[in-house]
Amino acid sequence: MELGVGGDLVGLFRQLLDVPSVSGDETQLADLVEAALRAMPHLTVARDGDTVIARTETGRPERVLIAGHLDTVPIADNLPSWEDGDLIYGRGAADMKGGVAVQLAAAAALNSPNRDITWVFYDHEEVAAELNSLNRIAAEHPEWLDADFAVLMEPTSAMIEGGCQGTLRFTVATEGVAAHSARAWLGRNAIHDAADILNRLAAYRPREVTVDGLVYREGLNAVGINGGIAGNVIPDRCEVTVNFRFAPDRDEAAAKDHCREVMTGWDLEFTDFTPAARPGLDRPIAQEFVAAVGGRPRAKYGWTDVARFAALGIPAVNFGPGDPGKAHADDEHCPRADLFTCYDALFRWLG
Repeated sequence: MELGVGGDLVGLFRQLLDVPSVSGDETQLADLVEAALRAMPHLTVARDGDTVIARTETGRPERVLIAGHLDTVPIADNLPSWEDGDLIYGRGAADMKGGVAVQLAAAAALNSPNRDITWVFYDHEEVAAELNSLNRIAAEHPEWLDADFAVLMEPTSAMIEGGCQGTLRFTVATEGVAAHSARAWLGRNAIHDAADILNRLAAYRPREVTVDGLVYREGLNAVGINGGIAGNVIPDRCEVTVNFRFAPDRDEAAAKDHCREVMTGWDLEFTDFTPAARPGLDRPIAQEFVAAVGGRPRAKYGWTDVARFAALGIPAVNFGPGDPGKAHADDEHCPRADLFTCYDALFRWLG
């Protein structure tokens, strides 16, 4: 099978959907993408594992990077793809084979762009972060990712979502004294003592902050609680897991200091941290992208791989077809119109 990169965009999209590519099984799709790109004489193509990267080499003073992942979450009886009116259904329809289809079609059409372009098609995005192939590419081939600005074609309903929130988790534990529940006064109930922790979280008022013109709303929430020994024992320990989603103006130290401030008096054990990403919309190259897309950019709530590009010093935004609320859903779908909106915007910006 050959991908129809120069023909009907919807047809190309459905071709991509109908090639299963659950994380860890991207090779067949990567082979098809690589073959399609190598047939484009204006591109230089490289491959590492199941990540395929194609570059124009015109010597323009600026380079943009446009990225999308090939993998999906597991199939849920939603392949092969199908259409219902303006909507196209199938695993990966929202997250994010619509973006991949737009990338391939635009890569074929933009044979003499006004900026050099790096097209990135990568694997293992939907699994543990350490498996994401962008880590390997950044470590082993950092020059492949050099760019002045990046667009990650995650689903955004064809609107610009700038940067992303950072995320961290910590646990905070209470220590009690075990006793028979019939003689509770002989013990100390660690679950009851967690009330102070939970009350602080319930009373927490999240900050709203403007970064590069976008308003980010933070959140500090209990996401797990564990305690109890048996149905007739006063628990001697309770552990609460808390997730902090923070704005791009905080680094790791500031984010952790804020959590400590909210939980003054308690010992926190931080279990993971992922940095936020600034959108860089104050840069001229980004402003030209906004002008080409139209509409009003909004902040990205959640974390995406734009943070990986930001860590490399590349400002990045999310922009792609499909409703992010339908990502991973059994009825995952993408409107036809979103495909053409995104394709046309890239062509206006780079053509």
